[in-house]
Amino acid sequence: MTTPRTEHLVLPGVLTAEQAAATVRGILAVQREDGAIPWFRGHHLDPWDHTEAAMALDAAGEHEAAARAYEWLARHQNADGSWYAAYADGAHDDVTDRARESNFVAYIAVGVWHHYLSTGDDTFLDRMWPAVYAAMEWVLGLQQPGGQIGWRREDDGTPTADALLTGSSSIHHALRCALAIAEQREEPQPDWELAAGGLRHAIRRHPERFLDKDRYSMDWYYPVLGGALTGDEARARIEESWDRFVVPGIGVRCVIPNPWVTGGESCELALALWATGESDRALDILQSIQHLRDEASGLYWTGYVFDDDAIWPRELTTWTAGSLLLAVAALGGHEATCAVFGGEHLPGGLDPDCCV
Repeated sequence: MTTPRTEHLVLPGVLTAEQAAATVRGILAVQREDGAIPWFRGHHLDPWDHTEAAMALDAAGEHEAAARAYEWLARHQNADGSWYAAYADGAHDDVTDRARESNFVAYIAVGVWHHYLSTGDDTFLDRMWPAVYAAMEWVLGLQQPGGQIGWRREDDGTPTADALLTGSSSIHHALRCALAIAEQREEPQPDWELAAGGLRHAIRRHPERFLDKDRYSMDWYYPVLGGALTGDEARARIEESWDRFVVPGIGVRCVIPNPWVTGGESCELALALWATGESDRALDILQSIQHLRDEASGLYWTGYVFDDDAIWPRELTTWTAGSLLLAVAALGGHEATCAVFGGEHLPGGLDPDCCV
């Protein structure tokens, strides 16, 4: 096992160099020989969280391990371009949820672009392009006339027209990364540009096109994190529900009214805050969740029920650690992470205000 690069992963009150290295080693310890990164050993892998953990490895300089994670996706992609929603302990032949979720499938584009920006490896981009292309085509097969993306296909292939704001916002991010990959390869995808513009328009102007999940904090900040809302519009959205979801000194609620803060949502909010120029508040959020850290493993508990002073569930997840490392990397100026989550050089698609 290599020594992780931690100079940009040191943040006062969040991580020392030794703690950052321990967190990276904690993710590596869960990764299987074939590249799969389950939530934790004995639990399932889903493609979105697998990719989030792989991006954290790239942020720490563990490029070989990250590449193996993406190659796992390429090897086990379904013939239609999708992946299943869950694989037992990351075993590709032990599928525990045969539905396919659109935001899970799309996220490969974010990870592949992040790896390319971290390494400059053109041959990797060439190898992964067929998987990215097939994934995005599958996802856009679920786009509705209003621009939103249906959130899944059932086991029997039946499409779900209902769209989730969080999932569609994540897909908006993935579409822009896929367009950046296509541009780098000089293979323009004008249909993807139109799709990204229509999706952004739906996110910005038509909340009624999405299922009502207003109780969930992800629906609050994901339009910002996914880059659909920027500037003053993004900052206004964050302010609008700050007091509903942020528990000072403890973290970010997953869902109202439950007295439960979660590490993943807290770290993603920190990334969204950083993207809007609110680095001080992002740092405060990251500092507030260090009670979730398990020093023995370097990983983080998924959540904490503050009314009962109880860690729940009792699981140390790679994706929670991954989201923390990515947020710290952005605050620390890691170039690839800043570019991917800050929107630098990412195409925006068609002007959303031109869309019906």
